[in-house]
Amino acid sequence: MSTSSQHLAGFLALIILLLLFTANHAVAQNSKQQQASAKTSQQLNEIQRAINQQKKALSSTNIKISDLQQHLKADDIAISKISKKLAQTSSQLEQVSEKLVRLTTEKKQLQTAKLQQEQGLAKQLRAAYSAGHHDYLKLMLNQQQASSVQRTLTYYQYLNTARIKEIERFQATMDKLYQVEQEYQAKAEQLAQLTESQQQQKQVLELSKAKQQQTLKALNSKALTGQQKLAKLEREEQAMVKLLKEMAAAAQAAKNLVSLSKLKRKLSWPVKGRISHSFGSRKQGYLKWKGVFIAAPIGRQVQAVHNGTILFADWLQGYGLVSVIDHGDGYMSLYGHNQTLLKSVGDRVEAGEAIALVGQSGGQSKSGLYFEIRQAGKAVNPKIWCK
Repeated sequence: MSTSSQHLAGFLALIILLLLFTANHAVAQNSKQQQASAKTSQQLNEIQRAINQQKKALSSTNIKISDLQQHLKADDIAISKISKKLAQTSSQLEQVSEKLVRLTTEKKQLQTAKLQQEQGLAKQLRAAYSAGHHDYLKLMLNQQQASSVQRTLTYYQYLNTARIKEIERFQATMDKLYQVEQEYQAKAEQLAQLTESQQQQKQVLELSKAKQQQTLKALNSKALTGQQKLAKLEREEQAMVKLLKEMAAAAQAAKNLVSLSKLKRKLSWPVKGRISHSFGSRKQGYLKWKGVFIAAPIGRQVQAVHNGTILFADWLQGYGLVSVIDHGDGYMSLYGHNQTLLKSVGDRVEAGEAIALVGQSGGQSKSGLYFEIRQAGKAVNPKIWCK
C-alpha cells in the first residue's frame, strides 16, 4: 500500500473516531438533561404538595378560628344573660332589704303604741276600781236626786265610750302588728331565697367566665401573623362600617331627636375610667382607632351620652356586645365590649341613663368600653364632644 493510501486510511479512521465520540457525548448530554428535567419535575411536585398542604392547614385553622369565634359569641351572650339576671336579683335584694328596714321601724312603732295603750287601759281600770265604780247598779241605787242620777249616767257613758275607743284602738294596733309581722316574715324568706339565688347565679357566672377564658386561650393559641391580624381587623372594621351605614339609613325617619351639633364639650363620658387607646392612635398596620377605649372594671354602668333611640343591641365580631344610639341629624354613638346590654332595639333612652354594663366581650383581654361618635357615618374624635 502506497504512502498516500495509508494517510487516507488514517484520516478516515480519525473521522470515524470523532463521529463516535460526538455521538456518545450527545447521548450522555441528553441523559443528563433528562435526569435534570425529572429532578425539576419532582421538586415542582413537592412544592405543589407543600402548597396544597399549607392551604389545607390554613383552611383548617380558619375553620377552627371561625368555630372558636362562634363559641366566644355564645360565651359572651351566656355571660350577658346571667349578668343581667344577677343585676335584677341585686336590685330586688336592695328593694326587699329596704322594705324590711321600713317594716322593722313600723313594727317597733306598733309595739311601742301597743305598750302605751295597754298601760292606758290598765290605768283606767285601776282608777275605776279604786273609785268604787265597778258596781254600776249599786251606784245608781245610792243616788238621792234625779239630777245626780243623770250626771252619773252621762259620766259613765263618757267613760265607757272612751274605754271602748281605747279598746278598739288597741285591737287595731294588734291587727296591724300581726300584719306587719306576717309581711316581715314573708320578706325575710324572700330575702333568703334571693340571696341563695344570687349565690347560684354568681357560680354560673364564674363557670361561664371560665369557659370564655378557655375559648380565648384556644383562640390565642392560633397565632396569627401581623398580616393576618391586619386582614382580620379590616374585615371587622368593614363589617362595622357597613352596619353603621345601614342603621344611618334606617334612622332617617327619626326627626324628633335633638342632635349633637350644638353640644361640643358638653357631653359626659359614658363611663368613668382611663382612656387607654385614643382616637387616631395606631391600631395595627395602617389601621387607626376610630374611637376610644376606656379601661373600667367589669359591671360598671355604661350611660348614654345623650338622649336618643337604640338602633342596634347585639353581638358583633371583634366588638362583642354592642349598643348603638341614634341621636338624630346623622349623629350616632357606639358602645362596645359590654358584658350586658340593658336596653333593646327601639328603646328610647335619656342622657345619663344606664344602657349596658362594662365587660370584655368580643375577645378583649382587659375589661373596658369601646366608645365611638359618628357624624354622617364618619367617625369623629369623642374628645371634641365630651367634657
